[in-house]
Amino acid sequence: MDEVFGNIHSIETCGTVDGPGVRYVVFAQGCPLRCIYCHNPDTWALAGKNFFRMSVSELMSDIVKYKSYFKFSGGGVTLTGGEPLMQKKFGIALFRECKYEGLHTTLDTSGYADLGFATREMLDYTDLVLLDIKSINADTFRKVTGFTIDKTLEFAHFLCEKNIDTWVSFVLVPGLTDIEWEMHGLAAFLAKLDNVKRVRVLPFHQLGAYKWQDLGIDYPLKEARAPSLEETEIVRELFRGYGFDVK
Repeated sequence: MDEVFGNIHSIETCGTVDGPGVRYVVFAQGCPLRCIYCHNPDTWALAGKNFFRMSVSELMSDIVKYKSYFKFSGGGVTLTGGEPLMQKKFGIALFRECKYEGLHTTLDTSGYADLGFATREMLDYTDLVLLDIKSINADTFRKVTGFTIDKTLEFAHFLCEKNIDTWVSFVLVPGLTDIEWEMHGLAAFLAKLDNVKRVRVLPFHQLGAYKWQDLGIDYPLKEARAPSLEETEIVRELFRGYGFDVK
């Protein structure tokens, strides 16, 4: 069988925020969206100077070194990005090998992908999906990403149909995504999906702003503020009101 390579932005060997337990996190290069609060705009281009190529066998030879950490913590391997569904062949090969090794697999995605054979095959090897939903409102979604919401919602429904465990991520940006009726709308939508096990409310931050400057890209949210702890907790309570485990 021919070796499968991926375009990799970076690797974190002992991540603790990208799924359960201690995780080996692979950041894939390439993303179709242009989110105005993205803290990794250097992952947008599928090719360029900001990535390196690595084969699945090379990755697995390193990943298996951490199996004891995964076993002890309930962790595993997370493929994130960028948007990992832009490199489906690589993702399928990586997750297939992970399952052969008995490792838990997590896909961190915007869900902005066609539900063709390759996407479905990759999900066959996926234990958990971290699904980033910017807003339930189509206008806000387009303002944040530059694209329509349809594919993400279709993806969310498909995950429910296949009963794939899902944690939904929601980035709280004051003055942009904190519209109360929109947040209630998102919570109500998610409450209809039996596979959604957790909602993660992630407060906006400015930590990636320097990358936009380094890349010569105008940063639309340079004046935006981070939500306070109190504001963030209020939103978490909103989602808890719909019965969700919220972090």
